[in-house]
Amino acid sequence: MEVDMHPLFRNALLALCVAGLGACLAAQKPSDEPSPAVGAKKSAYNKAVLEAYLRHRYLWGPQITVAIGDAKPSTQVPGMKEVAVHLSWSGGSTDEVFLVSPDGQKVVKGEVYDIAQNPFKPELDKLKTEFQPSFGTPGATVVLVLFTDFECPYCRSEAKMLRENLLSAFPKQVRVYYKDYPLEQLHPWAKMAAIAGRCLFRETPAAFWLYFDWVYEHQSEITADNFNSKVLEFAKGKEDSIDTLQLSRCMETRATEAEVDKNVADARALQVMSTPTMFVNGRRLLGQLEWPNLRQVIEAEIEYQKTAKNAGEDCGCSVKLPSPLSN
Repeated sequence: MEVDMHPLFRNALLALCVAGLGACLAAQKPSDEPSPAVGAKKSAYNKAVLEAYLRHRYLWGPQITVAIGDAKPSTQVPGMKEVAVHLSWSGGSTDEVFLVSPDGQKVVKGEVYDIAQNPFKPELDKLKTEFQPSFGTPGATVVLVLFTDFECPYCRSEAKMLRENLLSAFPKQVRVYYKDYPLEQLHPWAKMAAIAGRCLFRETPAAFWLYFDWVYEHQSEITADNFNSKVLEFAKGKEDSIDTLQLSRCMETRATEAEVDKNVADARALQVMSTPTMFVNGRRLLGQLEWPNLRQVIEAEIEYQKTAKNAGEDCGCSVKLPSPLSN
């Protein structure tokens, strides 16, 4: 599993603090709202009190700016209030939501589920599949969304597993969407590979999948220096389906870079930190998977959706994943 160097999870926030633990503990900076007098009863509705408490609980040091939002009636748990907490630092940001009891004495951090909704609805709402490369059956019961990196060796193994097994095992029940997530700090040619892939997808979806298989098959031969020449060499061997001149121009101008950046932004909105990361009807699966394990997850989802009908492309529900214009 290849891990993004951008600190999007609490573990990364913890690392920021541990690097300078003394400063972290000594220089916690709550908001300007006055703290209660000594001996007075503390309340989580006091922003300074809540910030100081959370900084101590999660080791959020002075490198991290904490913005406490106003308490609002919870849409998830009647009687409780929600407080949104925005964390930002050099290089990134993230958001947390805490539930606070009516008396301000209890703070709850956890996942709240509505039994009438898909448990992965928050993820489904953020998984944007429109205009993304895909293979499998339109209207499938199970949708896999794969965030991957062309230079990642674990992604290579998972791609091979998917291409060799998925459609033979599930010819009609599954559709796979590809999303770019090049980890530039680890992989020098990954973003250029993503840009080239999007260039080919603009030409035709079939060209993209030829490229997808080729890149992973030849991953060990490609470098940042020879990437362009290798790709054009590949394209020349597929002139019946790839316009080499158009591809070269698209790569040279980085015409699809904004599309790649949008996929990266989508990944970070989902707090994806590593590649490969796969979502199966919204269920997050991290790291390289073995086929028997993935097959078991898909089979369970197919069975569950027979009665739930709250995910996949054929559910007809509010959390339906958007379909691209082409397969």
